[in-house]
Amino acid sequence: MNTLAKTISGKYLDSVKLMLISKELRSLKGVEDAVAITATKENKEILAATGMLVPDAEAASETEIVIVIKAADEETAKAAMQKATSLVENPPAPVSGIISSEVRNLAKAIEILPEANLCLISVAGKYAAAEAEKALDKGLHVMLFSDNVSLEDELALKHKALKKGLLMMGPDCGTAIINGLPLAFANNVPTGNIGIVSASGTGLQDITCGIANRGCGITQAFGTGGRDGKKEIGGIMLKACLQYLMDDTDTEVIVLMGKTPAPEVLNELMRLIKQTHKPVIVNFLKQIELPELPNLQSSVSLAETAELACQACKKPYTEIDSPVYKIPTLPQNRKYIRGLYSGGTLCQEAILIYKRLFGAEPFSNVGAKLLAEGWHTQEDSYIDMGSDEFTVGRPHPMIDYSLRLKKLSEEAADKQVGVILLDVVLGYGAHPDPASELVPVLQKFPGEICIVCHVLGTDADPQDRQKQIAALRECGVYAFTSHANAVDFSLKTLMKNRENV
Repeated sequence: MNTLAKTISGKYLDSVKLMLISKELRSLKGVEDAVAITATKENKEILAATGMLVPDAEAASETEIVIVIKAADEETAKAAMQKATSLVENPPAPVSGIISSEVRNLAKAIEILPEANLCLISVAGKYAAAEAEKALDKGLHVMLFSDNVSLEDELALKHKALKKGLLMMGPDCGTAIINGLPLAFANNVPTGNIGIVSASGTGLQDITCGIANRGCGITQAFGTGGRDGKKEIGGIMLKACLQYLMDDTDTEVIVLMGKTPAPEVLNELMRLIKQTHKPVIVNFLKQIELPELPNLQSSVSLAETAELACQACKKPYTEIDSPVYKIPTLPQNRKYIRGLYSGGTLCQEAILIYKRLFGAEPFSNVGAKLLAEGWHTQEDSYIDMGSDEFTVGRPHPMIDYSLRLKKLSEEAADKQVGVILLDVVLGYGAHPDPASELVPVLQKFPGEICIVCHVLGTDADPQDRQKQIAALRECGVYAFTSHANAVDFSLKTLMKNRENV
């Protein structure tokens, strides 16, 4: 096997373009692996973990692009590197006629779309706050997709937005549905009478899909960014969006979800809820003591949250059936579970279900029992691969499956791993056909490994949910549309195997 690396200076390509170049290189005959990536500290750590941090790549600065090719022979590696260099130096021209190809700044965008009242920002974190401030100064609502923005900048932006009567969703806001329009990672769901405010992206997706798949719909689905409930931010947008839904005549039921807010924020949210007669369902991802209010219900399950919201509508809705699978028997040596997630809230929910069952947390990169290194699992482990350490300089794993596929293959090669748990997130912004990436890799796994997938989406999503589920099940995957059911099945499989040891 031949590994070749090259550093390119004075050139900038965004992470999505680099992802597409990497994907094209990996499709070349004789190329085992390939990556074109910015040489950030975090990306170098990932290259090291995957055996691709050769000296030339290690010496690169954070502003440079690194290309690493692993091929069957030297000739193939050189040909692939020549192709890679050409793609980086002369990336394909944008498709003509697309408005975004004509726009280089906010002023030009406003000139082209003067009627627009919302700006979605997805630039590198160090530039994001400045761009968000420009948009707010122009009177635009903001959805700040970018992460790695300081708490100080977030607080300042949200105070400015509040003074101007504007929405400031984010930073790190991955999902919203405003006036029926899905933004960033969101799904195709019908309109209805349920309003949602969430400090969680995939949590918001899972609940909106759960509502849609039961035949109900939403008015608005506001994302606030995961840190809004922290003491430092004070729940500024959680409270503002909750108040909006309380006042909105089209909203008859309210859902409030996210990680448990700071005590002072929680008290303020409860004070607001006392002022409305509308049913409110809250999910703070763990059981906490809440005031007894006639209109307040609490849940720790995303699936149950969606069901309670539909029940509160007091209109007919469809019950969701869970597939009935026989619990498989695994070889005695395969005694561990590994969860490889793209959705942070789904990973957190899986950890909580595990803890309720076993009395202690698994290892993870996001919970209380931290892995020494996020990439290197041990015993029972759950990894959120959408967390910052995996996304600096890279597309989110809902878009680019390459890093998760590497990890998937590595875990399957561990003869002590018996169960691998995955989320497959559909919708706008996500990978157009996840099964096309997953199935070729999964087909190589030994039959003694149990692969469990939670497919998050609706039948109206562009990926065709039923097609994705069918393709996964055809290659032996246990596929579920309820995350709680997927986690429950994976842990029952693990427990059965341990009982047989």
